[in-house]
Amino acid sequence: MRNHQIAASLLSADFARLGEEAQAVIDAGADMLHFDAMDNHFVSNLTIGPVVCAALRRYGIQANINVHLMAKPVDRLIVDFAKAGATAITFHPEASEHVARDLVLIRKQGCKVGLALKPDTTLDCLENVLDKIDLILVMSVNPGFAGQTFLPTAIDKIKLVRKVISASGRDIRLAVDGGIKTKNIAQIAQAGADIFVAGSAIFDQPDYAEVITEMRSQLAKVK
Repeated sequence: MRNHQIAASLLSADFARLGEEAQAVIDAGADMLHFDAMDNHFVSNLTIGPVVCAALRRYGIQANINVHLMAKPVDRLIVDFAKAGATAITFHPEASEHVARDLVLIRKQGCKVGLALKPDTTLDCLENVLDKIDLILVMSVNPGFAGQTFLPTAIDKIKLVRKVISASGRDIRLAVDGGIKTKNIAQIAQAGADIFVAGSAIFDQPDYAEVITEMRSQLAKVK
């Protein structure tokens, strides 16, 4: 059985109380924090950067922070986020001029390495780089905004990525980001995911622990 993990997406948190929110969701049972960095260029939204990541570390956040870059170019951001305390850094192949080089750069900075796939990104980008990555992030919404509805077509893509990972024989985690709720998390896990990025499903509720507990209850049903 795969080790299922829940990543709380800070994009849906109250930014005015980000440190408190981050600690609260970890205390409620989330395994890690998911940090979306958007540049209003690669995607049509502008969020937070390395300064905020560093501030979370200074606040006392010790949990893993997985940074999802929806920005370009990624080279400088990789270095800046690593210095700011990122645990893992994931970027989109479309945002890089040299995908393999940037994957190696993340590793050199001491972070786990991830590659993100938008709904329209094919699996061709995984060829020749599986030996360089720890994580594949399948986007189940079009990147850019929180609170979107899960795209049903993502299920088939998750299954395909799981097959690629299994065939490689490598220890690569499969994360899914977008529209994950208590009602669909089991189906997503059944398709092959093992890390579940959830934002509004958690932060829009008054009791974070209750939501996360229910998510784990649903995941426990998956064989």
